[in-house]
Formats: sequence, structure tokens, C-alpha cells
Amino acid sequence: MCRQRGRSGPPGEGASVRTPYGSDPPEGRDGPPVLKRSLGVTDGFAIAASSTAATTSIGIGLGVTVGVVGLHLPIIMLLAFLPILGIAGAYARLNSSEPNMGSAYTWVGRTLSPWLGFLTGWIGIVATVVFLSYTTAVTGSALLQLAGEAGLRELGGLRLDPDSTAQSTAIGIVVLVAVTFTAITGVHTAAAFQKWLLVFEYAVLLGFCGYGLFAGTHPFSLDWLNPFSIPSGQALAQGLLISVFCYWGFETTFSVNEEIRDPGDASKAGFITLFTMLGLFLLGSFAFQRVLSEEELAVNGAQGLTFFGDRLADQPLAALPLIALTLSAVASLQSGVIPTVRGMFAMGRDRTLGPLWLRISPKYGTPAAGTIAIGCIAAAVAVLSLVLPKIGDLILASVNAIGVVVSLYYALTALAAATRFRGAFRQGFGEGVRAIVLPVLSAVFLLGLGGYLAWTFYDSADHFEVSPDNGWFMLMCPGVMLLSGVVAAAWAKWVRRSPYFETGRPVPAADAPPPVTAA
Repeated sequence: MCRQRGRSGPPGEGASVRTPYGSDPPEGRDGPPVLKRSLGVTDGFAIAASSTAATTSIGIGLGVTVGVVGLHLPIIMLLAFLPILGIAGAYARLNSSEPNMGSAYTWVGRTLSPWLGFLTGWIGIVATVVFLSYTTAVTGSALLQLAGEAGLRELGGLRLDPDSTAQSTAIGIVVLVAVTFTAITGVHTAAAFQKWLLVFEYAVLLGFCGYGLFAGTHPFSLDWLNPFSIPSGQALAQGLLISVFCYWGFETTFSVNEEIRDPGDASKAGFITLFTMLGLFLLGSFAFQRVLSEEELAVNGAQGLTFFGDRLADQPLAALPLIALTLSAVASLQSGVIPTVRGMFAMGRDRTLGPLWLRISPKYGTPAAGTIAIGCIAAAVAVLSLVLPKIGDLILASVNAIGVVVSLYYALTALAAATRFRGAFRQGFGEGVRAIVLPVLSAVFLLGLGGYLAWTFYDSADHFEVSPDNGWFMLMCPGVMLLSGVVAAAWAKWVRRSPYFETGRPVPAADAPPPVTAA
């Protein structure tokens, strides 16, 4: 199996940049376990696009966003795209310098600080687990909505309620088990499965949203593109954070860069995903506001796409958007499991996490034990989320918590890129702007956004209550994610004694844990 050799250092820097295992990566059984290189650009795009989940973001996220900012979806989506584009440039440059499935965890650890690197990796893991838990409920809710459209509204005397977190979670866990199995059988198989799902989802989105642009009864308004008419600064910040969350996932293609035949294809797939999402989000934003009123969007929230389809067509065609939403949620579960396990594989390789995450299936060549473990953890968190009985409340709490921590780890990655390529101005003014200025501006924007929203959460309440309307609860969720990362980092440094905390570098081949195969 061919591996990427060492590359030259950053522009203007004399030192070479090592690959994950030094300048000559090991090929034999004495080195760290390796994964199969079987993916191309389209496979990377399928995984990243499924993780970003345009259909789910449009079907659920747009209604939630309207509830915060009003009828300003197009400009909010466009404004949020700009810093994310700067972050994507940072990811691409770091990936070209050092392809590593640990991605931000490795790059930030080597460039800024091992503690910040571990925290970056940990945030990505915890945020994805929370995402998987709420997407489990969303998947169950979509299936219950489909059952209702088919006339099945009661089962064994129990009224089926798509807005019930308990019912939705129970059904969603069954789906989570199934997609966890497909993730074990191979990332290439998973990518092929997701390609077909994406074709159907995008065909439905383009058809219905395109039709909605012309069939909608609400006139276009230039006010939709005016951010200054958004009700308040807090509403603008929260709307931007939700929109950043909608773009979250494009970077998952970098978590499989050791399974992509050419690591440069990961960058191509990431950019293709990002611009595809922008086009779909803008199309969906305009179409939704043409067809539905502000009240209809805000009230329907998590069931916005279903309501949108019913407004534009009769059954059975009206069910197509709901079917697309269901398939998008299923693909999101699968694509959420895959990069998370790869990130933990990289951390296990550095001995910052335990050997469980290094167990490779001899049959499929994938980290099977870790995949099963992540599925079980996500299911457990989904059960804990039953403290929020309504799907809409669960979505709002999850999206805000993930948005805050994702802003932090995106910002750290951008700052790592600017630091690593700090000599880029020697190669020209344009190169310096792209390598340093844009990542720094993106990082400052996201840090300011997350910090401002955290302050407004703190300042908006005078008591604690488990509710998405309670600022202290909304602040506690990302706070727990961050504090758990500090504890885990301390354990890795002083109990596991990982060399990663001495150098910030991946553990050399001679010190890496031996390959472990799982039956």
C-alpha cells in the first residue's frame, strides 16, 4: 500500500513537514495499523455532503433559523458562508502539507499546542456524538411522519407522535444500529450507498425548491437580503451560529484522507461540497420564503419540509420531500459515524485515547470496534436527551451547543494554518492574503460570534432550567463539552503518558501501539 511521502515545509519555512509517521511511513506489520486507500473525489464528496446534510438542514434548520431572525434566510446563509470559506482554505492548505486522518487534532497540536490540539479533536468527537444523538431522533421523527402520511397514526393503542422525543428516539436507534453495521463493512461501500441517496435527495430538493420559486405566493423582497433589519444583535449572532452549523461537515472528507487514493482529492471534495451547500441553501431559503409565511416556517420548525411539500403538491408527490429528509437523516447518521471513528483512530494511534480505537477488522479493513463503540455511545446520549420531550426543543439545544464549540475548533484550525504558513507573504501578496489574512479573519469572526452568543446566554437568565429557552442551560451544554475535553486531555497526558503532549507530533512508528485486529 502506497503512502504519502514527506513534503516541503510551508512557504518561506525551511523545515520539512513530516507525515504522520515520520518521513518514511512504515509499511510492515511493525508500524501502526493502516487503512485501505479506496476512495476518490466523488467518494469524498459523498461522505462530506451526507455529513453536511443539505436536505436535513433545509428541512429542519431553515424553520428553526426563521424563528430566530425572521425572513432573512438568504443573507444569513450567505454571511455564514464567508468565514467558512476561509476555514476551508485553511483545511486545504494543512491537508496538502500533512495528510492525516486526525486532521485538525494533528495540525493544531503540532502548530499551536498539544493541549489545544487534543481539545480540537475532542470537540469534534463530542459534537458529532451529540449530532448523532439528535439526528437519531430526527430520523425516527421523519419515519413517524411518513407513517402518518401513509395513514398509520396509531399502533397498539399508542398514538404515533413525530414530535415525541421518546418515540422518535426509539425508532431512530434501530436505524442507527443498521447504519453502524454498514459503516463497519467498508467506507467505500458506505460512500457508494450515500451517492445514490444524494442523487435522490438533490433531485427532490431541486425539483420542489425550483418549483416553489415560481409557484410561491409571497413576493420577493429586498429586505430578505438586509441583515440590518434583523430584530437584534443576539438574533443575528444566533442565526449566524445556526447557519455555521448547517455548513458544518464539509471537513469530514479530510478525516478519510488516508483512505483517499490522492490526499489532494480530499481538498477538492471539501470545496465542491461547500459550494454545493451554498447553492442548495440559497435555493431553499428563497423557495421557503416564497411559499411559506414567517409564522408557518417558525411554527412548523422540525416538520417544515413536510409542510412545504404539502403546500406545493398533492399526495403521493407531496411525500417526496419527507422521503428525501428521511434518507438524508439516515445518510447523516452513517457519515457522522465514519469520520468520528477515524479521528479517534488517529488519537488512539498517538496513545491519547485507548487501544480500542485501533482495532481493525481483518475482513473489512475498517476500525470495527471503534465504530460499534461510537454507535453505542450515540445511542446512550440519545436516550439521555429524553429530558427534552419535544423534538423542536432538542434540535434547538443541540444546534446551539454544537454551533458554539464548532466555531471554536474551526477557529483554532484556521489559526494553526496562519501560524504554520506565516512565511507565505514571501511568495507574494496574494499568497499571503489567502494563507494568513483570510484564515485569521475567519477565526476572529467565529471566536467573536461564539463568545458573544455565550455571553448573551449567560446574561439572559437568572436561574437554571432544562429548557432551550433558558440561557444558562444553553451555556451549560457547550461548557460541558469543553470541560470534558480538559479532563480527557489531563488523563491522556498524566495517566496514559502520551508522547503527543511532549511534542504535539503523532507518535513515531517505533513507539506506536502495534496493529490490533478484531475478529
